Amino acid sequence: MPGDHESEDLMKNPADMTAFVQNLLVQMQTRFQTMSESIIGKIDEMGSRIDELEQSINDLKAELGEVPVKKPEESKTTDVS
Repeated sequence: MPGDHESEDLMKNPADMTAFVQNLLVQMQTRFQTMSESIIGKIDEMGSRIDELEQSINDLKAELGEVPVKKPEESKTTDVS
């Protein structure tokens, strides 16, 4: 098997093994960075959509004559008791 021969060569030459492991780590780091950026982008998009939905609900309530609901950050008070 060619794969077995390659792994035997890597085991015999520590410099090749080090280079192989370093390359693998760089590839993993790149993949994790890409996934992380994708997840953060989706979270940001979801946050924007939630804000839009909240605004739409408040607009509908305003049309019905109800008092708009404040965002949680707006209704928080700093209580230092």
